[in-house]
Amino acid sequence: METGHGRKTALDLFIIGGGINGCGIARDAAGRGLSVALAEMNDLASATSSASTKLFHGGLRYLEYFEVRLVREALVERETLLAAMPHISWPMRFVLPFHRDMRFESETPTSRLLSAVMPWMKRRRPAWLIRLGLFIYDHLGGRKVLPATQTLDLTTDPAGAPLQERFAKAFEYSDCWVEDSRLVVLNARDAERLGARIMTRTRVVSAERDDGLWAITTRDEKGATDTHYAKALINAGGPWVEDVVRNTVRLNTTEGVRLVRGSHIVTKRLYDHDKCYFFQGEDGRIIFAIPYETDFTLIGTTDQEHHGAPHDAVCTPEEQDYLTAFASRYFKTPVTRDDIVWTYSGVRPLYDDGAKSATAATRDYVLSLDDASGAPLLNVFGGKITTYRRLAESALARLTHHLPQMRDTWTARAPLPGGDFPIDGFDTLVGQLKTDYPFLDERWARRLIRAYGTDARTLLGDAKRAGDLGTDFGATLTEAEIGWLIEMEYARTADDVVWRRSKLGLRLSADQIAAIDAFMQARQGLDNTAMAGR
Repeated sequence: METGHGRKTALDLFIIGGGINGCGIARDAAGRGLSVALAEMNDLASATSSASTKLFHGGLRYLEYFEVRLVREALVERETLLAAMPHISWPMRFVLPFHRDMRFESETPTSRLLSAVMPWMKRRRPAWLIRLGLFIYDHLGGRKVLPATQTLDLTTDPAGAPLQERFAKAFEYSDCWVEDSRLVVLNARDAERLGARIMTRTRVVSAERDDGLWAITTRDEKGATDTHYAKALINAGGPWVEDVVRNTVRLNTTEGVRLVRGSHIVTKRLYDHDKCYFFQGEDGRIIFAIPYETDFTLIGTTDQEHHGAPHDAVCTPEEQDYLTAFASRYFKTPVTRDDIVWTYSGVRPLYDDGAKSATAATRDYVLSLDDASGAPLLNVFGGKITTYRRLAESALARLTHHLPQMRDTWTARAPLPGGDFPIDGFDTLVGQLKTDYPFLDERWARRLIRAYGTDARTLLGDAKRAGDLGTDFGATLTEAEIGWLIEMEYARTADDVVWRRSKLGLRLSADQIAAIDAFMQARQGLDNTAMAGR
């Protein structure tokens, strides 16, 4: 319901930030009948939300910090989310090799307890404790679809083949992969379908309370400014959440974020099977090695305090050396800098709870409501991608008193665009697409279904041959697909397409990417001219 404010209309809700939390809240709110607008200063998922380890997971190691509520909520969400997006999320099995030098990464509550009871353990993680943790992990979230933990004999199981011979035993458990930046875009698309206004490359210049409402001034990429009025304001600025409070809304606050840099390397493919590895170091840290984009392996992540602007985060040479050395302590064939084909880094905006180290800082989200001075401001601190949907529900629950017309929760298992097919229906969908579009080979068809699900058919339209899709820019990326990404998924530049809407940048040359960018700018220029003439 919109209300008048002078010659303006007031939205129910205005959201700052186009990462997973902002877009998740926008979708949920629009589906509850609220009028919603969202402003993102860059592209959707341009920061933290496209730089994750790409996992829906409970956070096995968080059990050592007794963050049981967070782990349980995340474990429940794995299967809830999997049902809603079987194109961009799927189950994976994780292999955790055991060795006697496994140690706790810091002074966790669990390590302190065990040290007091069994001091001879010297902060080691014994096999029985790991197995107990995995038993809890299996049962805490009411697992129904994903298979349970099992013990592997690495001397005979194929998962042992890439590893050094000193590893004879492993535990194998379940978690899920997710295409993180596509998750953000699909939430934004669904929010817009439900009536929300999504404004990318639009910076919120200021926001102030005005006669019981928020007056929010925005500036778009062409320099045009506008003022929006809203009953409630949500700050989902991610790494910029504190900056928004202090410099955009101009409020004093004692709350802040702890910026923690998580860096990853992508290497040439290191092994042949489709399972992931969960490696524990002698320093107590953990990393993953995950099959990535068919021909590559993703290794990460680090946990480093980040100082400076969030967009300045890069995987430093020291972090690259750390990750290659860490992985080399497990793989038979050492991983070197020469194996690296790409790196990326993101900044996690963790709530500053005063923890001594970056790894010990809470991964739980904190919602801070300021409504003492009238129109409510809800600041979103922290959070993890697995619990974004629950965070959205919790955020809107905090605003129920101010927005009483809001309808009930609805997003659990509600399909995202393209996700309206069964969890086990992916291969069937690929086969049907190949039958109906015979010019698609297996790899091309699988990529389209992974990216677009049932929407792949709409994208391809009535094409009878590959040439009907227009110019081929390389790696099966066609003019028709780029047009879809511009018109339906907010893409404006080649980087939006080849690094966020897809990872085709791993397969395209610099000249090919430049050609994509030139095409996109020309197309949008023509579109803008045509629109101006209407």
